[in-house]
Amino acid sequence: MDSHWKKKSQEEIKSVVFDALEKNINYSTQSILGVPASYLDEKVFTQDASFVKDAPFISSLIQNPNHIGCHTLGKSESFFEGTHAIEKNLIEICAVDILKGKTGGHDGYVASGGTEANIQAIWIYRNYFMNEYDAERADICILCSDDSHYSMNKAANLLALDIYKTPVDNSTREVSEKGVKATIQKAQSDGKKYFIVICNMMTTMFGSVDNINAYTNQLTDFSCTFQLHIDGAYGGFYYPFTDEKSQMTFENKHITSFTLDAHKMAQAPYGTGIFLIRKNYIQHVNTKQASYVEGEDFTLIGSRSGANAIAVWMILVKNGPFGWQEKVFILQKRTEWMCKQLSALEIESYRHPQSNIITIRSQYITPEVATQFGLVPDNHAIPEWFKVVIMEHVTIEKLILLIDAIKASRVK
Repeated sequence: MDSHWKKKSQEEIKSVVFDALEKNINYSTQSILGVPASYLDEKVFTQDASFVKDAPFISSLIQNPNHIGCHTLGKSESFFEGTHAIEKNLIEICAVDILKGKTGGHDGYVASGGTEANIQAIWIYRNYFMNEYDAERADICILCSDDSHYSMNKAANLLALDIYKTPVDNSTREVSEKGVKATIQKAQSDGKKYFIVICNMMTTMFGSVDNINAYTNQLTDFSCTFQLHIDGAYGGFYYPFTDEKSQMTFENKHITSFTLDAHKMAQAPYGTGIFLIRKNYIQHVNTKQASYVEGEDFTLIGSRSGANAIAVWMILVKNGPFGWQEKVFILQKRTEWMCKQLSALEIESYRHPQSNIITIRSQYITPEVATQFGLVPDNHAIPEWFKVVIMEHVTIEKLILLIDAIKASRVK
């Protein structure tokens, strides 16, 4: 497999980013008159500050490159071709080095977040079924689990599609083949012929991972026509490094697209969801009316910040693949430590073994403890669970404070 993910020094990163910015439009020295854009307001965001010349991300923010469109398709806005190349490299790192795809085999872009990326996938597949199968909109549905992100409901609403949800075991957070079968049968009895399927690579609340075979076995047994999207908005930069035998990669023939969120585990700025899809699908959402955009537009968002794409690329290449594996390894060890403490106190919790999210039954968490430690409930009105997310700043020293607070609240 080709490798696009290579660790770089800070000087190498600066060189790549500043060289790319040099290839972009220069509003100061060039007579470019037709572009409705400029640098950030220089009365407020000056480029003359000495630290800016040493800060590639801040420079990218100030120079304000527009990454409108999808740069993996060939033509895109030549005014920003320098930084577009960085985003293309980022897409290859994610599709090939993380998700085991083939070089040049995917399209993708940096979206505003996982919600947009999920909607982008569902939009593509709705149009795909309508274009390739002459499907009526009423023939198409979304199939996912009860634990799937609320963006699936947003997509159903926006795209006027019915949504069917497979039940999840309350303790194991697993979907069963029996449950999937019943959900498919219900959809078919309602006249649904084409299925847009979403499987979860670590859910936002529980960190649970769907058994992809529970879906594909039943879908193939029922001879369903389907497209399968993986929502890895939380797990995309984590789960591939904890499960070497994961079936949620581009090596799985059933999977067509992925969502990843760099503004979660990759610690990038908010507004950095990543959408990846196999070649020859994204064309189904080409907005040809965007004729003034060089290369036209295949994305839901349209104009978007190139600085965010640069930030994710900088984070990945600064760590490198082995640094990333080490980072995840440490978080796994902290998570295992916390699970042992909860088990010793006979506190009922859920954790997928390859995840860094621990969800605790609400009866063990008082409102005071939840507020003190910022524990997030599954439902603010009637919480059943509270979650702890083991991020880099969540050290064992901080976890000990939570354990002590839980102990103290139980004594009362």
